Amino acid sequence: MLACAATVPSAAREGLLLEKRTQSLLALHVGMLVLGGTALFAKLIDLPALDITAWRSVFAAAALLLLLLVTGLDFRLRRWRDYAVVAGLGVLFALHWVTYFHAMQVSTIAVGIVALFTFPVITVFLEPLVQGGRPRRADIAGALLALFGVYLMVPGFSLDSEVTLGVCWGVVSAVLYATRNVLQRQYFRHYPGKVAIFWQILVVWLLTMPFTSGEALSLGWPQWALIILLGVVFTALPHTLFANSLRHFQATTVSLINCLQVFYAVALAAVVLHEIPELTTVAGGLLIIGAAVWESLHALRRPA
Repeated sequence: MLACAATVPSAAREGLLLEKRTQSLLALHVGMLVLGGTALFAKLIDLPALDITAWRSVFAAAALLLLLLVTGLDFRLRRWRDYAVVAGLGVLFALHWVTYFHAMQVSTIAVGIVALFTFPVITVFLEPLVQGGRPRRADIAGALLALFGVYLMVPGFSLDSEVTLGVCWGVVSAVLYATRNVLQRQYFRHYPGKVAIFWQILVVWLLTMPFTSGEALSLGWPQWALIILLGVVFTALPHTLFANSLRHFQATTVSLINCLQVFYAVALAAVVLHEIPELTTVAGGLLIIGAAVWESLHALRRPA
C-alpha cells in the first residue's frame, strides 16, 4: 500500500512535466513560424543591418518590460555573476542579429537564411563539448538530414561573389547563434524565458545603438510601423517562446526543430517578395520538416 501511495505523486509529477514540455514544444513551433517572417524585414526596412538590429531591440525590450511589469514577474537577476553571464549572451545575440540581416542584404533571403541554418549542425557537436559528453547518433543523423535539406533549398547555388558573401556572413551568424544557445541552456536556463530574453535584448540595445547611422530619423511612418512590428511581434514574442523552450529541452533539440524557420522564411518570401522557390527548394523544405518532426517526437521522451 505504501509503495502504491508513493508512486501516485511521482506519476502526477511526471504527467505534469510531460504536459509542460508538450506546451513548450507547441509554443516553440509557433515561435518558429513567427521567426520565419523576420527575414523579410532585411529587405522591407531601408536601413543597414546594424540600425535594424538596434531599433528592433528598442521596441522588443520595451514590449518585454511592459509585459514583465503587467504580469508582476520579478525580472531582477539573483546573483551578480548572472549579470556578467547575460552580458556575454547579449553580445553574442547582437553580433548574431547584425550578421543575420547583413547576410540577406548582401545576397538573398534564401542564401542568407540557408547559411544561417548550419547552426543546428554546429550545436549538435558544440553542446556535448560544453556538457562533457558526446553527440547522440540520432541527433547527428537529424542534423545531417536537416543540413542536406537546407542545401537543397538554395536555388542555383554558385561561387558568385554575392552568394559567397551571403554564405560567409550566414555561417558566422550561425556560429554566434549556436554558441549563445548552448551557453544560455548551460548557464541561464533557471530564469523564465521572458526574463532571460529581456536582459539579452537590453544588452543588444545598449551595445548597438551608439553605432547607428542616424538614417532611421529620416524614415516615414510606414517604415517605422515595420520596425515596431519587427520588434514587438516578430522579436519579443518568438524569442520569449524560444528562450522558454531551452528550459525544457536541450539546445540540440531546439536547434533542429528551429530548422522549420527556413521553410517558413522561404514560403513567406515567395508570398510577400515574389521569390518563387524551385522544386529543389520544396524538396529541401520537406526534408527539414521531416527532421524537425522526428526530433519533436523524440524530444518528449528525453530528459531535459
